[in-house]
Amino acid sequence: MAGLDLARPFHPLRIAIATISDTRTLENDGSGATLEKRAREAGHTVASREIVRDDRAAIVAVLRKTLAREDVDVILTTGGTGVTGRDVTPEAFEDVCEKMIPGFGELFRWLSYASIGTSTIQSRATAGVAQGKYLFALPGSTGACIDGWDKILVFQLDSRYRPCNFAELLPRLQER
Repeated sequence: MAGLDLARPFHPLRIAIATISDTRTLENDGSGATLEKRAREAGHTVASREIVRDDRAAIVAVLRKTLAREDVDVILTTGGTGVTGRDVTPEAFEDVCEKMIPGFGELFRWLSYASIGTSTIQSRATAGVAQGKYLFALPGSTGACIDGWDKILVFQLDSRYRPCNFAELLPRLQER
C-alpha cells in the first residue's frame, strides 16, 4: 500500500525555485512563496528562489546555471506552462533535460481536473532529469502549485514514501 514508511529515515533535498514571469516580483509572487513554504515545512532546504522573465533563452540560462550548483538537487519552476505565445517553459525544459518524465504532467492534469475541470488541458506542466537533478515545471497559479506539491511532489521528494519515490533515485540518476 502506498504511503510514508516512518521507520525509514527522511533525507532532506536542496530545492531551487524559479518563478517564470514578466510581472511578478519576490514580494507579490504567491506561487513561488507557496512552493517555498511547503518545501520548508516538508523538511527540505530551499537553496534559492528567483524570478525569471518569460523568455526561452533566459529560462534555459537560469536552468543551466542552477544545474551547475552543487547545493541543488531539485529545480521547481512555476509559470510559463500555458498555451500563449509567452509560455515557453516546457520548450526550455526540452532544451535542457536529458530525460523527460511524462508521467508528472499526466498525473498533474488528472489530479488538477478535480479542482478546475476541463481547464486543466491548458496546462503543459512537465518534468525531467538533467545532470543528476530533477526539474519540475508547474503552472503559475497558487492553486496549481498547491495541487502539484500536496498531491505529487511532497510524496515523490520524500525518501520514506513507498513503494518508491524520486528522492531515493537521486544517487542513481547519472548511472550509465
